[in-house]
Amino acid sequence: MDGPNSEGYAWALVDEAPSRDVFPGIRLRPLWTGANGAKAYVLEMDPDTGWPKKDVHEPGPEEVFVLSGVFNDGARDYPAGSFIHAPAGSWHVPQTTTGCTLFLFYPEG
Repeated sequence: MDGPNSEGYAWALVDEAPSRDVFPGIRLRPLWTGANGAKAYVLEMDPDTGWPKKDVHEPGPEEVFVLSGVFNDGARDYPAGSFIHAPAGSWHVPQTTTGCTLFLFYPEG
């Protein structure tokens, strides 16, 4: 292997990643997809937005790191710097009153 020149080494600039509206005021930016289906995204949520239903983690877990703002999973608030591991089969209702930016990782796709 040759460090940053190794095959499979990847990088992305969030501002250059295409943005897709998931729900009104909520945008998803894909950053990376691995050969095994793993995925990394940045999710941007405007103030006073949220999912209209449960977000079920299938087929695998979801890992969330709150980059900015305050994220709420329907049960509690997570300020910037918080890490959440949601196991496969679990669910939450993503929402925010302040607006937030999240790094999402799906190790199993």
